Amino acid sequence: MDRQIPVSERRKRKIKKAAAWAGGFLAVLGAATWLGTQMIPTLDRKALVISDVDRGTIDVSVSATGRIVPAFEEVIVSPISSRILEVYAHSGDSVDVGTPLLRLDLQTAETDYAKALDEREIRRQQMAQLRANTETQLSDRRMQIEVEEMKVSQLEAQLRNELYLDSLGSGTRDRVRQAETALRTAQLQLRQLRQQYENEQRVKQADMRMQQLQNSIFEKGLGEKRRTLDDAKIRSPRRATLTYINSEVGSTVSAGQKLAIVSDLTHFKAECEISDTHADRVRVGGAVILKIGKEMLSGTVGTVTPLSQSGAITFTAMPHDMSHPRLRSGLRTEVFVITSIKDDVLRIRNGSFYSGPGDYTLFVMKNEELRMKNVKLGECNYDYIEVVEGLEEGEKVVVSDMTKYKGREKLKVK
Repeated sequence: MDRQIPVSERRKRKIKKAAAWAGGFLAVLGAATWLGTQMIPTLDRKALVISDVDRGTIDVSVSATGRIVPAFEEVIVSPISSRILEVYAHSGDSVDVGTPLLRLDLQTAETDYAKALDEREIRRQQMAQLRANTETQLSDRRMQIEVEEMKVSQLEAQLRNELYLDSLGSGTRDRVRQAETALRTAQLQLRQLRQQYENEQRVKQADMRMQQLQNSIFEKGLGEKRRTLDDAKIRSPRRATLTYINSEVGSTVSAGQKLAIVSDLTHFKAECEISDTHADRVRVGGAVILKIGKEMLSGTVGTVTPLSQSGAITFTAMPHDMSHPRLRSGLRTEVFVITSIKDDVLRIRNGSFYSGPGDYTLFVMKNEELRMKNVKLGECNYDYIEVVEGLEEGEKVVVSDMTKYKGREKLKVK
């Protein structure tokens, strides 16, 4: 026969059972907590780039790509159609001003120039002949005028005599009228001769000016032929390095064809390209920074080509120290065009994560932990990024690429 379990005993059993359940729950909770702790990724601090949030100045800039090229480079082209007879220098040679580089066949050009010299002499003789003929014709016309003036003077005297005789009663009115008519006729003839002289003088002067203008045009053409002939004697225009020369002896070259390139390999500039969305920020004389490795070289914008091609414009950047030892022809460089300066702003170091002003999720380090934080960033330069909101001065922020930890709110650091 079963007997009833005492109430005290039943109470003890319930307490033991509850304690067992509680112990199991705590054990599970502890295990879960331990596993959760173990599942938080732990990063090596040495692998992170950490920046302090500080306050300072930012030279706001936009980035461009550039290539280092010689600051002074001159392409020498053939001024005439000819052929190469001799080559005196080779690529890589150092040349001075006036150093012969190659020789072209100038026989045809020299013959044309000699003909032009003969034609100039003919024109000079024609000019002298024109002057002589002009002077002779005008001199004849002046002589006719003098003769006519003497005739008028004589007729004036005759008229005075007739008037005097008529006043004495010894003359007649008919003789007076005849004298007056003869005088007026002579005066008209004199006026006609003077007008003809003036007209001929103007015509001769116009002919002389026309001939002089034609001769002046010819002289300019002759001078151009002389310069072309001199240029055809291919010489170095400056002290530099010969970086290219057409060394094919006997080959035919046309006028305007490239023969050689001389470059100054001691001074350099950068040929740059930037998105045309920043075209209004690139101005001649504006400040730029050239980043070559870890070296920062200051300079200015030299020239700007406003024509956009494939969504980009080109410009040249002139380093202040154009002979800096880090500058090498063909070297690629990052160029920062300074657009404005902001003083006393919160800032962090520039990092690969930054792609322009906007909202970002960054990890802030505190007590060996990284916690995710939403921040708003503004303008930047090659060193710093402006912090608009979300961070405080003195905090430490990871500025290296943390894309793989996107979605994590907390990370450990060792």
